[in-house]
Amino acid sequence: MATAQRLIVIVLFEGVDLLDVTGPPEVFSLVRRESGDDATGYRVVLAAGTTDPVTTAAGVRILPDLTFEQAAAAGGIDTLLVPGAVEPDGGGRVRAVTDPVVVGHVRTLAARARRVASVCVGAHLLAAAGLLDGKRATTHWSTAGQLAAEYPEIEVDADPIFIRAGEVWTGAGISACLDLSLALVAEDFGEELALRVARQLVMYLKRPSGQSQFSVPLEPVSTTRRIEELRHHILRNLSGRLTVPELAAHAHVSERQLVRIFKTELGTTPSAYVESARVELARHRLESGDDTLERIAAACGFGTTDTLVRAFRRRLDTTPTDYRQRFRTVTGARPAAAPTQSPAQAPTQSPARGGAAADAP
Repeated sequence: MATAQRLIVIVLFEGVDLLDVTGPPEVFSLVRRESGDDATGYRVVLAAGTTDPVTTAAGVRILPDLTFEQAAAAGGIDTLLVPGAVEPDGGGRVRAVTDPVVVGHVRTLAARARRVASVCVGAHLLAAAGLLDGKRATTHWSTAGQLAAEYPEIEVDADPIFIRAGEVWTGAGISACLDLSLALVAEDFGEELALRVARQLVMYLKRPSGQSQFSVPLEPVSTTRRIEELRHHILRNLSGRLTVPELAAHAHVSERQLVRIFKTELGTTPSAYVESARVELARHRLESGDDTLERIAAACGFGTTDTLVRAFRRRLDTTPTDYRQRFRTVTGARPAAAPTQSPAQAPTQSPARGGAAADAP
């Protein structure tokens, strides 16, 4: 375990999301207490353009500890944490804000930091600073399309709650900042200490990094009535065949037109949407019942357990068995087989992962 506090610099600017700024320090502040060592843990400072109060999106004012220039001059930054901000786009949705001045400071501070992490739409600031080029990254689902459109060189994945790409981490929707922070704690000080911190926060320690940000039925609705009806058709018939030709015939459009409409309205392909919906249904069955993987695979339209496992790995970066172990909600139900890999043996890419071998059919 480390014997010195690690310096975390959190970027502040006008209109920043409040929880993005205040959530992670709540996690970090418990490390020293739970370790029982005053020399262990983190020192968190807030940096802004000036030391004048910064007004957050919630209207709450926060007082910075130092300026960006002072933070850069101080050196020794272990982690640069970059929150985000949004503004209405005029069409009932939001767009991520990327102030060029803030982007410049993020770029400078990142060059002096061992590790960089974004919270929610803070990923847009990292992208604008060139820190995500060629990397896989996530952000809040509401701005994932914007991120992908503006930075095609980034592999944007709107599903996971956080992603690590080397020493650059990106987190998803607002409350996922706690999951991301716990993952950083686990990497720095070990799983056992992170577990104690999670217990103090009364939260689940290790939501897999690949756990979905939101459920398929709750995705933003399409403005096209035909696609809305088709979405409901898919959700009602997940156990059946839902190929592109069959979906196109049901919607009375050509296959090419179907693909184009899905891409425009939902930001994905018909096949990917169907797979996401099937994974969502399988998640609920794993959480609330004790059906075998074979039965779940059949009921959700996967056909075979192999296909179910591959879809879970692709969509959630975990396996059905590991997912059931972590998110089972039925009390007294028959327990699933224990994963073959302990949390301490899990890859450092996500402290939440492990037990992949348990899903061999």
